Amino acid sequence: QVQLVESGGGLVQTGGSLRLSCAASGTIFRFNAMGWYRQAPGKPRELVAFASSEGTTNYADSVKGRFTISRDNAKNTVNLEMNSLKPEDTGVYYCNAQRGGSIYWGQGTQVTVSS
Repeated sequence: QVQLVESGGGLVQTGGSLRLSCAASGTIFRFNAMGWYRQAPGKPRELVAFASSEGTTNYADSVKGRFTISRDNAKNTVNLEMNSLKPEDTGVYYCNAQRGGSIYWGQGTQVTVSS
């Protein structure tokens, strides 16, 4: 059974940095895509960034230039380096992994950016 476990969330001031990590267990197969979504209170879950197994990356416009996604295919891990954080980046961040028709989610980690 595939499980995704996130770590690295927390409280940071505006302009600060955080690094989120996600590790997949229960499979030895590579995911087609791994990435991060976030959900702010009262808002729908939105894509933050994802990386394909070939190295293609994509970012939400709101985080371009501030966030960097990286993944290790051999270890089935994905990280999100977040810099110049803003209060609007506050939310629960979810790790996401996809392979074939299956989609997997982590339990989420809270990121709070204080003004």
